[in-house]
Amino acid sequence: MTLRVKIAGAMSGLAVLVGATVVQADVLFWSTQAKPVEEAQAMREKVLAGAEGVDYQPNDPGPWLTRLNAELQAGSGAIGVLGALHGDFSAMDPDNLVDLDELGVNAASNTFNSLAQLGTDKSQYIPWMQASYIMAANKEALPYLPDGADIDALTYDQLIAWAANVHESTGSPKFGFPAGPKGLKHRFFQGYLYPSYTNGVVRTFASPEAVTAWEKFAELWEHTNPASTNFSFLQEQLLSGDAWIVFDHTSRLAQAFNERPDDFVAFPAPAGPAGRGFMPVIAGVAIPKTAPDMEAAKNLVQYMMTPETQIATLRATNFFPVVDVELPDDLPPSVQAAGAAVAKMSGAPDANPGLLPAGLGDKGGDFNRVFVDTFERIILARQPIEAVLEDQKKRLAAIMEETGAPCWAPDAPSEGACPVE
Repeated sequence: MTLRVKIAGAMSGLAVLVGATVVQADVLFWSTQAKPVEEAQAMREKVLAGAEGVDYQPNDPGPWLTRLNAELQAGSGAIGVLGALHGDFSAMDPDNLVDLDELGVNAASNTFNSLAQLGTDKSQYIPWMQASYIMAANKEALPYLPDGADIDALTYDQLIAWAANVHESTGSPKFGFPAGPKGLKHRFFQGYLYPSYTNGVVRTFASPEAVTAWEKFAELWEHTNPASTNFSFLQEQLLSGDAWIVFDHTSRLAQAFNERPDDFVAFPAPAGPAGRGFMPVIAGVAIPKTAPDMEAAKNLVQYMMTPETQIATLRATNFFPVVDVELPDDLPPSVQAAGAAVAKMSGAPDANPGLLPAGLGDKGGDFNRVFVDTFERIILARQPIEAVLEDQKKRLAAIMEETGAPCWAPDAPSEGACPVE
């Protein structure tokens, strides 16, 4: 069946045909995403099946940027559409990208649409797909939610009270945290705790609000399974019952939902005084100003944003849609559960995204280590919070100055290296 979808906005007269010929000319889709052979093949055969004439070519960020810059410098080229992470686009000069406002397509999350403006008042790219970290719980924990708490709109205080209620009622701490050697604990601090309490990550690292954040996490740690220092994939602890309430990346919770979908629930991360901090991995599509066929490129961007294409992209990449869609029943239980939680989180009115660190080069590991060491000293070794933050602040400042990396959201923009204030 051929489905005709009308796109709202300035180009409302343009019809996008799903399941038929959409793009009339060859378009080079130059992407840093869906690089594994299986994903790239699925992109070509499934996602782009209705976009005849598209040449999908994924590449590593280095070669991707080298060719793009060469075409921009030459003033002409073959690349029609760009696919990349937010961090890739934020490092570019917006003047090299085509204003996409006239297409009338965007994400369901106003937060994402704002980020896609790259500090301008125009859509420099269109959010395309997303991944993230979420919370999950054994349904046995639900009766212990604090009075009046909405699991889809929890605060950190409510999460602490919930974990305390479970601890008291069961006699053992049942909050699980990925503090093991391969756990993604640093992403929790960078993308969740700090944005929720300080509305920043680098500038606010040693602020009074950061002290409060660590005090709150210390409270939560009192109800955390002490074996969490060995936990790296929380799906295992959900299945074993060692943890009833957990935080982790969607992919590291999948096994629990796929094996016992009726036993667990997924939900957004909690909110603090500065909003509902969360770390989205946002990929977008953009058009370079040197695109050889602007109309065909714009048609492809619109095609990528239709609900049918978004679901096909999910199947191909395990990245979740950014538009409102009803997920099909034949998707794995983990995808359905996590997809709903991610959508609620990114679309929350108090959403405050803490983006992946950008511009750090080979110092990314050192940056992460600052947060891991801070956690180990404050929470595990119980050292004074203020003293630890002042000490670690020097290490963080040195990394930022050496790399010259500018601030990323939610920190306020900077000229040059992001300052540790």
